Amino acid sequence: MATELYDLTVPVFTRALKALSGLLDKAVAHAGEAGAQALLSNRLIDDMHPLAKQVQIACDSAKLCVARLSGAEAPVNEDTETTIAELNARIAATLAFIASVPRGEIDGQEGREVVLKFPGGELPFRGLAYVTGFALPNFFFHVSMAYALLRQAGVPLGKRDYMGAALTGG
Repeated sequence: MATELYDLTVPVFTRALKALSGLLDKAVAHAGEAGAQALLSNRLIDDMHPLAKQVQIACDSAKLCVARLSGAEAPVNEDTETTIAELNARIAATLAFIASVPRGEIDGQEGREVVLKFPGGELPFRGLAYVTGFALPNFFFHVSMAYALLRQAGVPLGKRDYMGAALTGG
């Protein structure tokens, strides 16, 4: 049975990004717009990215994974979001992009060469190993950090909020 890369990526990213948007909405409901805005610069520790950057990187992780597998051109974001509304708009744009890539452009790309370039070098992967060994773990790291930052700030969140539709079967 062949691995369906589409099923490992697009629906997984979609559910988690919708849940992430819900986390941000709960922050606004809990703290008000001004209070939620103040949370965007929160960090777990000085050498980690703040909440706003965690959301930006989660979005980038999803869109770049889909683009790298499909060969589609990923939209470019300038990382200028300074409000919850702007971060939710970025999430919505990411969801629209990943939904626009047809299943047929992702499925069957298990062997596709994916090379990540960093200042210190390159990481070469094949499609399936990239998805399971880098893209999904990296994506969920940043979604988890956003959850942790909001939770640490007192936003009343639980596992159901983080898991999103996965716990309701949707």
